[in-house]
Amino acid sequence: MRRSIITGTGSCLPGKILTNDELSAMVDTSDEWITTRTGIRARHIAADGEYTSHLATTAARRALDAAGTRPQDIDLIVLATSTPDQTFPATAATVQAELGITNTCPVFDLQAVCSGFVYALTTADAFLRSGQATRALVIGAETFSRILDWDDRGTCVLFGDGAGAVVLEAGEGRGDVSDRGILAARIHADGRQRDLLYVDGGPSTTQTTGFLRMKGREVFRHAVTRIAEVMKEVMEDAGVSADDIALFVPHQANIRILEGTAKKIGIPSEKVFITLDRHGNTSAASIPLALDEAVRTGRARPGDLLLLEAMGGGFTWGAALIRL
Repeated sequence: MRRSIITGTGSCLPGKILTNDELSAMVDTSDEWITTRTGIRARHIAADGEYTSHLATTAARRALDAAGTRPQDIDLIVLATSTPDQTFPATAATVQAELGITNTCPVFDLQAVCSGFVYALTTADAFLRSGQATRALVIGAETFSRILDWDDRGTCVLFGDGAGAVVLEAGEGRGDVSDRGILAARIHADGRQRDLLYVDGGPSTTQTTGFLRMKGREVFRHAVTRIAEVMKEVMEDAGVSADDIALFVPHQANIRILEGTAKKIGIPSEKVFITLDRHGNTSAASIPLALDEAVRTGRARPGDLLLLEAMGGGFTWGAALIRL
């Protein structure tokens, strides 16, 4: 069986760090209030003139270096983002140009908000397994600070900026759970819930960027249920149990959601990889950011079975089971 194998990971965080204490001087909140409700203590914020493409390109270069792959060997780029540099062209096209890739390979952005990286990974996997591509860059990159209402303490405390990337390379496997690569993936959406988490602007409606709006309690209620469901689906598809999972690398949204979903599935807390406290919610970037840190710190090793999951506005949600 043709498999999509992760051969390298990379990430990029802006240099500016915004702590909870600093936020409390900007909006009516406190470190205790934020930490207790979310688990977040700090987040990185892009500087003036620092764009989503800059973060994505740096993360991609680091992933290519880790994989020992030349940019020109890439024949597909899928970039998950809800905060592109421009309405068009795709930010992926900017990354392609910045990397010096001149082989006219297909590149495109994918917008599924916080689920974007899982959606992008699943999409690239389909290209590789069908033989339409051999080596892909899959990137999650966001500058969510640009769409936050900094007077709304219910949302501005949650999000940060960053990017993460992986190199996917097609390889052969035996077709069982011992294979390296993406073993199972599922993605879902329910547009009936679109008004619970959204941005109140857009080119067709207001001709403005708009700000992020969220009904937090309703989002939380849906998230724990939907995420647990899709995690069970991919484990059943691959024929594995929670005991087989070496590391759970979730979307870093809220510590209560992370703890709730892990408990529902039966994954112990020591197997949950958390960067939320230092990064905040970086939307489509959060999983590849966490994955890169897990790999580089030795928490995720070759042969380990990893479970990824995310849920975002739309609603969209999904999960993937991967063996490094």
